[in-house]
Amino acid sequence: MTVASVLVAFIAGLVASVVGGAVGGMVLAARDLGRELAAMMGAFYGPLAGTTGVVVGLVLYALI
Repeated sequence: MTVASVLVAFIAGLVASVVGGAVGGMVLAARDLGRELAAMMGAFYGPLAGTTGVVVGLVLYALI
C-alpha cells in the first residue's frame, strides 16, 4: 500500500460520500425540504460519516 493509493482511495471515498449524501438527502427529504435544500444538506452531512468510514477502512486494510 503506497501513499498514492491511500490518497486515491481517500479522495474516491470522499467523492462517493458527497454524491451518496446528496442522493440520499433527495430521496429522504425532497418532499419536506425541497429537492435543492435536501441535496445540499445531504452533500454537506454525507462526508461526516463517509470520511470516517473510509479512514477506518484504510486503517484496517493497512493492518491486514
